[in-house]
Amino acid sequence: MYVLCVTSRQEVSAWRPPVAGVVEVFHAHFTEHAYPMHVHDAWTLLIVDDGVVRYDLDRHERGTPSDTVSLLPPQVPHNGSPATPHGFRKRVLYLDMTQLDESFIGPAVDSPDLTDPVLRRRIGQLHAALGSRGDEFEAESRLALIGEHLREHLRPGPAVADARPDHSVARNLRDLLDERLLGVVTLEEAARLLHAHPTHLVRAFSGAFGIAPHQYVVSRRVDLARRLLLDGRPPGEVATAAGFYDQSHLNRQFKRVVGVTPGRYARSGAAG
Repeated sequence: MYVLCVTSRQEVSAWRPPVAGVVEVFHAHFTEHAYPMHVHDAWTLLIVDDGVVRYDLDRHERGTPSDTVSLLPPQVPHNGSPATPHGFRKRVLYLDMTQLDESFIGPAVDSPDLTDPVLRRRIGQLHAALGSRGDEFEAESRLALIGEHLREHLRPGPAVADARPDHSVARNLRDLLDERLLGVVTLEEAARLLHAHPTHLVRAFSGAFGIAPHQYVVSRRVDLARRLLLDGRPPGEVATAAGFYDQSHLNRQFKRVVGVTPGRYARSGAAG
C-alpha cells in the first residue's frame, strides 16, 4: 500500500514596488491553504507556475492551469484552493483602476481566464523587472503593453492595420531619455511632457528604432560604464556615475549586455 504524505507548506513574499499602477506584488506557494470568499479593491492578475488553482467567481467554477492568465475584477467575490495534491505556486499583480477602469469589470467576470502565451510571457518579464531595484522604467514600459493587451482581450474591436511608427514622438522621447540618462524619468512623466499616452510612447519608440525605451536607456548606460571602467574607475563608483541604482544593478545589466561582469571587463582592460 502506498501512502501519500503531504506536508503543509506555505511560502509567501509580498512587496509594493515604486511603479505607478501596481498596488502589490505577491508570490506564494501553498500546498493546503484554501482562500475563503473575499474581495479586493484592485484587479488581480494571476499566473500559476505549478499546479492548478480552483476558484469560484460570480457563482461559476473556474480553474487556472499553468498555461493561462487569470484576471479577477475588483469587488467581485472569489475564493481559491489547490486542485492538485502538491498545491500550487503562483505570482500575482494587484493593479489599480488606472490600468483598467470599471467598464472592464463585466467582461472580466464573463471571461476571467485567458489563454495567451505572449501575454503570459510579458507578465513573467514584468515580475522579473518588479523584483529588481533600478528596473522601474522597464517595469513601467512592460506594464503599459500588458494593460493594452488586456484591454484588447476584454473589449475586442475590429482589426486595424498597423499604423506607421510615429517618428516625431519617438525622436522626442529619445531626446528626453538622452537628456535624463543619469537621472530618473518615469514613463508617466515622459507621457506628460510629450503629450502622448504611455503605451503610444513605447510602441512609437520601438517601431521607430527597433529597441524598447528601457533597453535603449540600459544600453546607453552600459556604454558609459564601459568607458569609465577602462579609465580605471572602480565598479562601485561607476555604478553611480553611469546612472545605475547600485553596483548590483550595474552587475546584472552589464553582464546581460556585455556577457561578463564589470569587474572582469575592467581586469581585461588593465591586462591589455
